[in-house]
Amino acid sequence: MGKFTGLFQKYDRLVLFDTETTGLSFSRDEIIEFAAIVVEQRDGEPVVIREYDELVSLTPGGCVPQVIQNLTGITTQDILAKGLSKTRVCRDIAEMIAGNTLLLAYNAHFDLSFLYYMLLRDGDPMILKGKDKLDLLTVYKDRRSYPHKLCNAIEAYGLTGKVVNSHRAVDDVLATLEVMKEMEAEKADLECYVNLFGYSPKYGIDGKAIGSVTYKPQGFDPGTPLYQR
Repeated sequence: MGKFTGLFQKYDRLVLFDTETTGLSFSRDEIIEFAAIVVEQRDGEPVVIREYDELVSLTPGGCVPQVIQNLTGITTQDILAKGLSKTRVCRDIAEMIAGNTLLLAYNAHFDLSFLYYMLLRDGDPMILKGKDKLDLLTVYKDRRSYPHKLCNAIEAYGLTGKVVNSHRAVDDVLATLEVMKEMEAEKADLECYVNLFGYSPKYGIDGKAIGSVTYKPQGFDPGTPLYQR
């Protein structure tokens, strides 16, 4: 199983995160659940030192669309009853990613875009400045042919039954960590994907490009690794 040696030579902390949202528009829709795990190295082994999973309050008058309720099981009433304020969640995120931290997600462009807009409205987007980023979806596209959803990666790496892919952020981020371990064991080149995101040549980059990231077109089938192109 992978130990992320290459990553821990450069970073003190890995923060894997995932979001559930009210829709797909970074600028109009909202994060309704934010989950993260903080991984540090202890005696040469990666150890989860913190798990974070919170529902996030909606803008006053907002609601969770029925299609999102059906997908995630999160209702507007759940948010009203249990949601933390956006400013509180933004403070928690700032604390988690402080210092020499690498940010990781599966389809990271999506989650980072939503995170940026939440911080822009209710926190400090400058906490993302200078933070390196790694997209595990880009890695998976270099390893396996289409389809490329997280559930496909879970199946491909023999993790079915060991992890849960439930369209809930906390389950998905824990599943992403296990997928990442299998990726590292398969080929120890994760550090080569830092700040390198693939995108569909047919559809292009969704929304605004992240300034610190290099984007390269990436097809549906593996070929030369993206970092060698």
